[in-house]
Amino acid sequence: MTISEKTIYPRTGDTQTVYLKHVITDANIQVGDYTMYNDFVNDPRDFQTNNVLYHYPINHDRLIIGKFCSIACGAKFIFTSANHKLGSLSTYPFPLFFEEWDLDKANVTDAWDNKGDIVIGNDVWIGYEAVVMQGVTIGDGAIIGARAVVTKDVPPYTIVGGVPAKPIRKRVSDEVIARLLKIKWWEWPDEKIKENISAIQSGNIHDLK
Repeated sequence: MTISEKTIYPRTGDTQTVYLKHVITDANIQVGDYTMYNDFVNDPRDFQTNNVLYHYPINHDRLIIGKFCSIACGAKFIFTSANHKLGSLSTYPFPLFFEEWDLDKANVTDAWDNKGDIVIGNDVWIGYEAVVMQGVTIGDGAIIGARAVVTKDVPPYTIVGGVPAKPIRKRVSDEVIARLLKIKWWEWPDEKIKENISAIQSGNIHDLK
């Protein structure tokens, strides 16, 4: 069982859910296999336009999303150009309007602080209208609550929520987390995953083959 490189819709008749990897054209957005996005408001194929914001090529920052992630409607990823410079006496982005102020166009990126890539691990669930800010790394297996605003890194298999997002609890014990991060089931061949779906869903790591 291998998904086609052209497969966009995981389910017959459902045009609100897409395999995200197959609708991305921006080279600075990388998405793993089987990661899906659902949108019941806009066309989910427009994810990189509607959901990845202030993501300008001049910054060279990337959105990296792992395999088997579930991204809910309206989730947003906010990049560097939204982050006005804080070390200045003013937050006004003068370098962005270089023509108006006779500034050097080459220094346009001085208008903001570049905090780098957004990195989402594997098997991450990002809830309805959650916001992930620039420079954040979300670990494998984490859950981001609906309308949470994630401003700091999230450890693997941790549930966070709120504004700003804070840890609520871990999904499983530290022992199970360590084992999951070691076996990396999302890297298994499709046939092995298929054989273990019941065990994965059972929540008991000892059932895995």
